[in-house]
Amino acid sequence: MNMGSAQTGVTLIEVLVALLVLSIGVLGVAMLQLNALKHTDSALRSTQISFIAHDLLERIRANPDANYTLASLSQAPTSGNPAIPRDQDLFDFADQIRRVAGESAQASVAATGARVTVTLDWDDDRAQGEGALRQTMTLYSLIRAERGTPP
Repeated sequence: MNMGSAQTGVTLIEVLVALLVLSIGVLGVAMLQLNALKHTDSALRSTQISFIAHDLLERIRANPDANYTLASLSQAPTSGNPAIPRDQDLFDFADQIRRVAGESAQASVAATGARVTVTLDWDDDRAQGEGALRQTMTLYSLIRAERGTPP
């Protein structure tokens, strides 16, 4: 008779090693998913802020004779006034920016002739964590054709 030691079945150590490898893989996938959610949220916020800025530029084009200059969000009207489109537009702009980007968001509107510049600045702490860098977006637009340039 051959009395050699043949292994049959799985030992407890092999099961524990397999479980360890599986758990490390699952944790890696969970971290990837968490980072993807953070960056998706950051991209959504940037897109919403861009839409808000473009909306303001369209409102300025619709009312080109009004003075929309705004040094900071704190100068925006604190309540809407449908009787004065400029005040309503700036109130809506400031309110929407604060809702999307938080109270620390900053914005300014500068007008030089027919050219308008909208600058927005906000914390991107959702994607980058504490001590995140601030994101800045600057949009330029013509609100009406300048003299000497074709429409």
